[in-house]
Amino acid sequence: MSTDQADQRQSLPGLVAETRVAAKLLARLEATARNNALEAIAQAIETHVEEILAANAVDVTEAIAQALPTALVRRLKLDRHKVRDMAAGVRDVARLIDPIGVRHVRRRLAEDLVLERVTCPLGVLGVIFESRPDAVPQIVSLAVKSGNGVLLKGGTEALHSCTVLVEVIQSALMATVVPPAMVQLLTTRAEITELLGMEGNIDLIIPRGSNQFVRFIQERTRIPVLGHADGLCHLYVDRELPGEADLDMAVAIAVDSKTQYPAACNAIETLLVHRDIAPDFLPRVAAALTEQSVALRGCDRTRELVPSVVAATEADWATEYCDLVLAIRVVADLEAAITHINTYGSRHTEVIVTRDAQAAVQFRQDVNAAGVYTNCSSRFADGYRYGFGAEVGISTQVMPPRGPVGVEGLVTYKYHLVGNGAIIASFTGAAAQQFLHQDF
Repeated sequence: MSTDQADQRQSLPGLVAETRVAAKLLARLEATARNNALEAIAQAIETHVEEILAANAVDVTEAIAQALPTALVRRLKLDRHKVRDMAAGVRDVARLIDPIGVRHVRRRLAEDLVLERVTCPLGVLGVIFESRPDAVPQIVSLAVKSGNGVLLKGGTEALHSCTVLVEVIQSALMATVVPPAMVQLLTTRAEITELLGMEGNIDLIIPRGSNQFVRFIQERTRIPVLGHADGLCHLYVDRELPGEADLDMAVAIAVDSKTQYPAACNAIETLLVHRDIAPDFLPRVAAALTEQSVALRGCDRTRELVPSVVAATEADWATEYCDLVLAIRVVADLEAAITHINTYGSRHTEVIVTRDAQAAVQFRQDVNAAGVYTNCSSRFADGYRYGFGAEVGISTQVMPPRGPVGVEGLVTYKYHLVGNGAIIASFTGAAAQQFLHQDF
């Protein structure tokens, strides 16, 4: 977007008002209409793949020229496979069960007095994200499915990519009954500050990015914020791995959890190893990780077993590297591993590798995290992989929604009470009518 175009843009309050009107219209549509709009978006992404890749190439070139971090450039870069996955993700969302109008409670309080609790959209979302243009179709598809309007603010480094993607989506919506104004793209940092101050007009802020970025957002708004400030994930290898195949499994899980996409928030940052298995396991896993260019930092016992490992400091246990760096610590037992995780972890995703079913149960019960896994990679912590179609973000807070947030996390509910002249006075006094409280 040129400076002249930016100057001609509608004011942010005007955009928000426009989006809120569009969201109300969207919320009234039948599921079929919203699903048809999602298919139109998927087709448009496939049709405009060259345009999307060309815009992304400009962003990547500028990011490299500005010497932006390698991890950021990795998140920024698109290819044909990723664009194809964008369209597939939109279609996956369309196939989900409609989240609007779901009746969770139907209760007869008294004769001719029926209570229902029914799901409904939140309203207008403000989603702020860094360097991930593929987040645009994910977020928009979830917003369409859940009947919400959305204002998007991508990182400056992804401006060309996000602009083209939103233009493609809005153009696709013009051929449907879904109002294109349900999605808007913000382009300046000043708009973020203004957006964060629009309590009462924006119903939920969702930040996606680094821990510093998420904390920045959380500290500057009174609007409810859904997000996680850190992705400090751990993998604990327990002693109950009796065979070579089990050790190979543990190595494969560790390598995948660290190297498959090290910039992701669900990549592990610390490897914990039971002291009994450390002599057999650590040299093997260290060799596999080093082969994948992972820089290793370890405790004293780790360095005794693998002398090439650099000494870890206290700061390493609390660091989210988002890169090919891994801290390793040998622990006395399962309890020590759980204590370490609950001390340094960010309540995102934690993994145990073990053949001891009781240890696995204790780990799942005692570790405080949104995702607690046994014998699998931490990289499965993702809305698409959970079958949510996509995710609008990940929440590490204790109150729901927790973990990858799909359409269910973008709806709330209302209590509908229908009577026939009922008044509370009838339920008080000596001759008070009794409540029935019958679910049906």
